[in-house]
Amino acid sequence: MGHSTENAFTQENTIEACIEALLFVASAPIPVSLLTEVLEKPAEAVEASLAALEFFYKERGGLRIQRFGGRVQLTTAPELAWVIEKYLGLEATARLSRAALEALAIIAYRQPITRPGIDAIRGVNSDGVLRSLLSKGLIEEAGRAEGPGRPIFYVATQEFLQHFGLSSLEDLPPYETDQAEPPEDKPLLKD
Repeated sequence: MGHSTENAFTQENTIEACIEALLFVASAPIPVSLLTEVLEKPAEAVEASLAALEFFYKERGGLRIQRFGGRVQLTTAPELAWVIEKYLGLEATARLSRAALEALAIIAYRQPITRPGIDAIRGVNSDGVLRSLLSKGLIEEAGRAEGPGRPIFYVATQEFLQHFGLSSLEDLPPYETDQAEPPEDKPLLKD
């Protein structure tokens, strides 16, 4: 096409409009760095435009900008999941067990964390719960610890954010505790 990006921006064709169009056609979350590259705009301008779009969508109600790991995605508003599920003929979102929610909260707040670290906090073995959360795509493996047995680190995923209607991990409520916390990655029982 040969058009310069500078010439492509007009009064009707703002950075926000271009970002919105890119997020709409993207099949996966887009790195913010790619947006700055494609739009040939400084990171500050792209971030300001993303912030404007986030505010706009929160006020309107139907869509959201979701951020995760330096990537952004256009998603539907979580409070409208019922109408999307009805339209698509989907069953209501599967409920998570108390144990799954407990492990998921530990991972979201303490990530990256290993299974022994999760077990130490929960006080029980978390193998089954972790398998379930992995199969649902709510958590993923993120490398291995440098210790005996090299346990796997787990982190929350973008699907976790979507499931709970969060724009980013920063939207989690503040972590508060009344109890002394057990040290991470220490087994409950000595061998």
